[in-house]
Amino acid sequence: MLKKTLLLLSIPVSFAYLHAQDISVITNTVDVYSGNPINGTAKYNAMAGSIGALGGDISSANVNPAGIGVFITNDLNLTLGVNSNKNTTTFAGKSLNYTINNTDVSNTGGVLTFNLGEMGSKWKFINVGINYATQSLENYSESAGNDNINIVDNFSIPDKVLNYRFLGHAYNREGNQSKMNFAVGANYDNRLYLGAGLNFHNSFLRQYDTAGFYSDDDKSYLDYAKQYTPYEEHSDGFSANIGVIAKLSNQFRVGAALESPTWWSIDRVYNQYDFGQPDDTFGEDRTLVTPMKATLSAAFVPSKNFALNVDFIQGITKPKYKEYGDAERELNDFFSDSYKNASEVRVGAEYRIAAFRLRGGYAYQGNSFDNLSLLAYNDNGTTSNQSFSNLMIGKRNTFGAGLGYDFQAFYIDASYQNITSEYSSPFLQGSVDANTGYFNGGYDVNSEAFAVSKVKNTRSNFFVTLGWKF
Repeated sequence: MLKKTLLLLSIPVSFAYLHAQDISVITNTVDVYSGNPINGTAKYNAMAGSIGALGGDISSANVNPAGIGVFITNDLNLTLGVNSNKNTTTFAGKSLNYTINNTDVSNTGGVLTFNLGEMGSKWKFINVGINYATQSLENYSESAGNDNINIVDNFSIPDKVLNYRFLGHAYNREGNQSKMNFAVGANYDNRLYLGAGLNFHNSFLRQYDTAGFYSDDDKSYLDYAKQYTPYEEHSDGFSANIGVIAKLSNQFRVGAALESPTWWSIDRVYNQYDFGQPDDTFGEDRTLVTPMKATLSAAFVPSKNFALNVDFIQGITKPKYKEYGDAERELNDFFSDSYKNASEVRVGAEYRIAAFRLRGGYAYQGNSFDNLSLLAYNDNGTTSNQSFSNLMIGKRNTFGAGLGYDFQAFYIDASYQNITSEYSSPFLQGSVDANTGYFNGGYDVNSEAFAVSKVKNTRSNFFVTLGWKF
């Protein structure tokens, strides 16, 4: 593929002026390629993914593969997910809503157990688990226009000044992501559980960055595309994890796990616009290494009817691209200076009443960036340097609740999940010198300042899992 070096961003000492080819490149690096999985079985989702020291669920391999060693019977399951993704975007006092609904088989997996205890060994079980999970990456956020924002173009046509009034902006991402997990777990004397897993990731996304402008030159109302957008990325990744769960007593368990970075290979195709020249399409290959993660877990199981689990997940490295040129070098500089290793805390519980199961959970994930300062528009159209603590990626709160019924050989679980985050979304900035403005029909619009909207993202998800134990 043709390799093309692009100017992405520059960061002065005092302010982080993100002169990016597109802000979504940074967002997707963290949100898509580096994020913690949020999909699993209905039980896993009801407990907000908090299962690291309990195990006994195929999705526990995402947190701690030693959880596969807890199984004492073969297990097959399939999960149907009904997902709703709503963005409420506020800019210049105006709010816009957009909701995306999606229904899919979100998780399927199974565990095969080998009973060694019958041979008198202290190794009670060796288990093999296979799990496939998928989730939609579709996300759309639209920001209203502001008549006070007027961008002047005094270079496109000699001796003529063009004025562009800002009408609105949209980020639109399409695609899906999947993860295939192979895990092996072992049970030693019903006290110590060991596990290891191999994870194969796949991702496809198509990203748009579009702004609307009114031109006083030809009295037109047109949509303009950000330089180097839309773009597509077809990506494959690989990671591995290991873990251990120990019973300190019949009531207390602890767990620890380490997940390697995910090594992503990205095939990327993007549009390029040049003033006065036909639009063109280019391709490039990228290699991304996402953060390594560590998980510490603890569980309290006072009886067979109740279990409480707490997980703490911590990133311990930073995203890093292989440097082919200025594009990847400047991305790495940005992550080195501004990215922080986000941590996540998950708490989940299960209560059993005969064959019934009641479950609930809560998870909190911190922000991935330090405070960033931008030259940004005010509502009256003026500009000023402004600081943001939640730029591009916000803190995430997850609430889960669910119930289940165990028919002995068969079981059914259902859960509801509510995930919310709030963040500041920057857009509109484009540089004449870096050729990173918005283009339509040979004309480009370049703004020194960013427009920044507030986005509240709400995901309401329902899951149903059908399982068979044998």
